[in-house]
Amino acid sequence: MKRLLIISVLLLISVGCSAQTTDRQMINSVVEIPPLPEELVFAGERVPLENFDTRESLMREMLVTLYMHSRTSLTLMNTTRYFPIIEPILAEFGIPEDMKYLCVAESGLDPNVVSTAGAGGLWQIMPTVGKENGLVVDGEIDERYHIEKATRVACTLLKSYYEEFGSWAFAAAAYNLGLNGLRRRVDKQQSDNYYDTFLPEETLRYMFRILSFKLLIADPDEYGYRIAKSDYREPLDNYYEIEVSGKNIDWAAVAREHGTTYRMLRQLNHWIREYDCANSAGRTFIVKMPGEGFRVNSK
Repeated sequence: MKRLLIISVLLLISVGCSAQTTDRQMINSVVEIPPLPEELVFAGERVPLENFDTRESLMREMLVTLYMHSRTSLTLMNTTRYFPIIEPILAEFGIPEDMKYLCVAESGLDPNVVSTAGAGGLWQIMPTVGKENGLVVDGEIDERYHIEKATRVACTLLKSYYEEFGSWAFAAAAYNLGLNGLRRRVDKQQSDNYYDTFLPEETLRYMFRILSFKLLIADPDEYGYRIAKSDYREPLDNYYEIEVSGKNIDWAAVAREHGTTYRMLRQLNHWIREYDCANSAGRTFIVKMPGEGFRVNSK
């Protein structure tokens, strides 16, 4: 009995010490307010950080971005995988490279993410918008998840918005709010500057979310993200392409025929959404197949 009493007392002391240690760790954990630059340019357009509301809006989104540690770390790690695909397409359309941060703000560079509203893929394209811009969107094939094709659709939209408003910040706002929604508000307010325009809260915050990613990705270390070079993800560029056509395509069988697995097929072709494709329209699909050593980590 005496022995049990001694053990109980020791356990209580141990728990108390552990709690005190945890409390001290929490007290000593410093929450820092991130530094903001004095000057900031986005897509060749100056951000008016001398305005208190502009500066406060950017600070808010910096705090939100920086303190979602796990998600933001994954986003940073994915930049080396997806930016090499996105950047040349932006250049092809004459779109400023900074617009890649819009893609980051939309999806966190998660190629399979789906919003509660039904937007999908890296650029978070809605089904109707995808179809209107020539993407196949059905239960079996969904090209909103085709990185190259979806990026081209996003570029087409952004370029048309820029041509209407003459501002890349407004183009980003239109991407979030919709062309008609932004046009109506700009016309009502007779505004010619995103930072002077009153918009719904989501769209008011949207541009600053994009800016927060631009600042962070340009210098992760400055904002406390220590990611080793070896932790950044490699581009999945070790592949070859085949054409697949005909009715009732069995994607798992296609994978096996080319010496790979359905799992690896989906790694390269996010737009394939089911095992089978009826392909009643008789389309021919360009499919990426893993090259030799595709799955081997070279780092």
